[in-house]
Amino acid sequence: MKRREFVKHSALTAGLLTIGGAGLSSFSASKAKKITILHTNDVHSHIDPFGPDDGRNSNKGGVARRATIIENIRKENPNTLLLDAGDIFQGTPYFNFYGGELEFKLMSMLKYDVATIGNHDFDNGIEGLHAQMPYAGFKFVSANYDFTNTVMDTFVKPYEILIKDTIKIGIFGLGIALEGLVMRDLYKETKYLDPIEIAQDMSARLKNEEKCDLVICLSHLGYDYKNEPNKVSDLSLAKATENIDLIIGGHTHTFLKEPTLVKNRKDKDVLVNQVGCYGLYLGRIDFYFDSDKSKVSKGSTIAV
Repeated sequence: MKRREFVKHSALTAGLLTIGGAGLSSFSASKAKKITILHTNDVHSHIDPFGPDDGRNSNKGGVARRATIIENIRKENPNTLLLDAGDIFQGTPYFNFYGGELEFKLMSMLKYDVATIGNHDFDNGIEGLHAQMPYAGFKFVSANYDFTNTVMDTFVKPYEILIKDTIKIGIFGLGIALEGLVMRDLYKETKYLDPIEIAQDMSARLKNEEKCDLVICLSHLGYDYKNEPNKVSDLSLAKATENIDLIIGGHTHTFLKEPTLVKNRKDKDVLVNQVGCYGLYLGRIDFYFDSDKSKVSKGSTIAV
């Protein structure tokens, strides 16, 4: 895609959001370190783009188009991470026929770094998920699913730490309660742990013990539940915790034009983002770090 066409298609929306620093204008472009976070959620086995007669989704999506956009962004900034917030499986015949093998192989080709697990990723059972793990050339994180007594034990870590341009980035995962969404014989002995307690523990460990400059939660909890105030969502998680800089969400298929800014329990800013479903959009958040590791961010949503 030509550069001007790429810019036209990708600049759907952009907003400047400040975390722990002044405005972006106060940063020196030549001195600030830039970390780009790209993310998807709820792709649901959508490999091909939607056709011209598919209503509001016509001519959108497709792994090949996403790959082109990601490649261009990586050329612009090599310090780029690609993340997914779960529900990789279920939604097209590709999953019914290949059981997730194709999805994992393509994500590996796109060089995803880290993903978390959604409820639909259990749709072929925990054994079915385990069977596809050899095709995943990326890491899985989930801190509140305890897989100790299952075949997935050791295949999923609570968190991963990645370093880009000396910036230390901690990423942990959270999943939604499986009971009522997934049949027990599919997830077997997987134990669900309280996401707020786990998020507090994980983010404190990453920020204070591991000394991460950026803490990201990959969440499949859902963006918000206005009619179910007692249900944990990304918004309530952000308000009830501390040390998290960015929550990348999934499950509710919520399309946000730009990240939501939420105050945590210490009155500090947390970004919450989610980009719909089916690979129609790609989320992008650029973090800029100055010499003392203060940071600001710029968020945008890219139409695929």
